[in-house]
Formats: sequence, structure tokens, C-alpha cells
Amino acid sequence: MSKIRVLSVFGTRPEAIKMAPLVHAMAQNDELESLVCVTAQHREMLDQVLTAFSVEPQYDLNIMQPSQTLSTITVKALSGLESVLEQSRPDLVLVHGDTSTTFVAALAAFYHRIPVGHVEAGLRSFDKYSPYPEEANRRLTGVLADLHFAPTKQNALNLQREGTVKNVFITGNTVIDALHTTVRDGYRFELDELNGLDYGARRVVLLTAHRRENYGQPMENIMAAVRELAGQYPDALFVYPVHLSPYVQQTARSVLSGLENVLLIPPLGVLDMHNLMARCYLIMTDSGGLQEEAPALGKPVLVLRRETERPEAVDAGTVLLAGVEKSAIVAAACRLFDDTGAWRAMSHAVNPYGDGQACRRIVQDILYHFGRAVSPADDFIPR
Repeated sequence: MSKIRVLSVFGTRPEAIKMAPLVHAMAQNDELESLVCVTAQHREMLDQVLTAFSVEPQYDLNIMQPSQTLSTITVKALSGLESVLEQSRPDLVLVHGDTSTTFVAALAAFYHRIPVGHVEAGLRSFDKYSPYPEEANRRLTGVLADLHFAPTKQNALNLQREGTVKNVFITGNTVIDALHTTVRDGYRFELDELNGLDYGARRVVLLTAHRRENYGQPMENIMAAVRELAGQYPDALFVYPVHLSPYVQQTARSVLSGLENVLLIPPLGVLDMHNLMARCYLIMTDSGGLQEEAPALGKPVLVLRRETERPEAVDAGTVLLAGVEKSAIVAAACRLFDDTGAWRAMSHAVNPYGDGQACRRIVQDILYHFGRAVSPADDFIPR
């Protein structure tokens, strides 16, 4: 019996982090042939992850260009995937999450009548413009997908409310699988500035802010809040890997440059980022992935957004939705600086996102779908 040929398509750093352990899990299974296509919607940051996880794509569309738009990403990826699908002839196309690459790859597979598996399915903010364009991307992908790998029960319920009840599997999030391989005792950072920090003596705050819907006044509010916090807590150190977006770079440096306890650094590779998270005191972020990763590391998170499609962590108490108003962000951070009980409660909450077995479950669910396993995998249940 021939192997089931699975083509994983992704194009950005966050997708690569979450898909890399799954790519390896499929390659280790005798029933599956694992192929990888990257669109390189992000180039440099994607390549860092591919190197860190030793993933070698069979196909690389290399679509990134200066000042690219959502339209150029979509057109170039769709055109490039045409020949990839014709050459590789997969039995299943796997996509992840909510990027433009995700939606386009699902659409391309649909045009070729190839089944689509959606990893990290069912996340919803219920506002198609926030996060933008991610909310629309994942909802459109859900319509095209044949297999839905939902990280949590809540994600599965979101799909069911939309009428998707067939082939929905609750797997946990693959990012937790990734963390099991990246966070290490005694780790030496590639960015030497991070090796010299005293993580025991200083409260290190990891900051990330880059989302499109926060451009403008929300981003200015976030930077102003950090500047005020840096003044109130001179013993703390705010470490900000600044996104490569020209807008984010300009805004961050105009507000935060020159502050003694704010460290503006280049974007980090996945190994540096995960190990910095493991050593920090608090995370302030508008990222989706960090909301999932931090609970596994026992780190409180302030989400710098108006809403989140990851309510499980809010309900579990590991994440607090701080919003994008300066006063609210400052108040939320001050509480975690001043009240050790509040910090401890958030750092010891249950991780609702995974147990490190998501890739095993997804592999078994794929085998079950194709008649190579007698039953689907057990559902992930937070412990």
C-alpha cells in the first residue's frame, strides 16, 4: 500500500514554529510521506526557524518582495502553488492558522480537488477586521478545509456553531510540542546582549507589538505605556525585539530610544525567543502565539489588544486582556509588579493549550481519515 503523501504549506515564522514538529512527526511515520512547501511570505524570519528545526522544504516559492501588499502575497502564492500541486500531487494539503499563505494554499488545493487539513482550526474573534487579515483568513480556510484540527474544545465548539461538525479533532496546540524541544537549561543566546542579563536580580519584561490593527493610535498608546512603566520601575528591564515593519521600527524608536532600562533589539530566532520567555518575569504582547506559549512556561501575559481569539487562557487566569489604552495597560502591569500574589496566581494557572502530544494526535487523525488507523486520537483535555 502506497504512503499517504502530505504537503505542508506555510510561509511565516509563527506558522513554521508550529508546523515544524508536525513535519518531523509525519516524516517518522512509515505510512506517511511528508513534503514541505514554503511561500516565504516572510523570508528572513522564516529561514531562521527552518534552520533551528532542521526543516528542508522541497518547494520554495520565495514570494517576499519590498512593500508587499496582501494582494501581491495572494496573487504570487496562488500562482506559485499551481505548479507545486501539479508536481507533488499530494493526497492532503496541510495549512496552519490564519495567514494569507494559509488561505491561499487552501484555495489552491480546493481548485485542484485536493483535501485540506487545517491545523489550529476554530479560533475566532468574531470581528472580521480584528485581527486583520487573520480573522477572515481562518474563517475562509475553515470553509475550504476537510479536516479540522482544533487545539481546544472551545475552538471545536466555534466550528460546530458554524455548522462544521464532521472531521473535527481536538488535538492541543503544536506549539507546546515545539517548546519541549527548544527550551533548555543553560541555554546560551545567539544574541550576546541577552547572555549578560541578570535574570535573577532584575525583573525582565518581554515586549512584542506588531499587529496591523494596532497601527496608529493603539501602537502609540502601547509605546507610551511602556515608557511610563520604565520610568516607574527603573529596576525592571523591558526587552523589545522590534518587528521589521518600518512603521513599528519608527514608532518604537521614536518613543523608547534612549531609555536606560528599555532594550531595543532585532527580531529573535525561535530558540532565543523561547528561552527568553522562559527566563522573563512578565510578557506584554499583541501576538497570538505568545498567548499559547507563555502558559506552558508559567509566565503571566498582558495582551495588548481589544479582544482575543484565545479566550481559554483568559478563563484559566494565565492571560489578562489589557487593551490598547495607555492607562489600562499601565494599571494592569503595575498590579503584576506590585502584587506578588496576583503575579503568582497568573504564573501557576493551568495551561489550557496543550500537553506536547498534538503532533501525535494529528498524525493518528490523518491515518484514521485515510483508513490506516482503527480510531481517531484521544481528544486533548487540559489537566
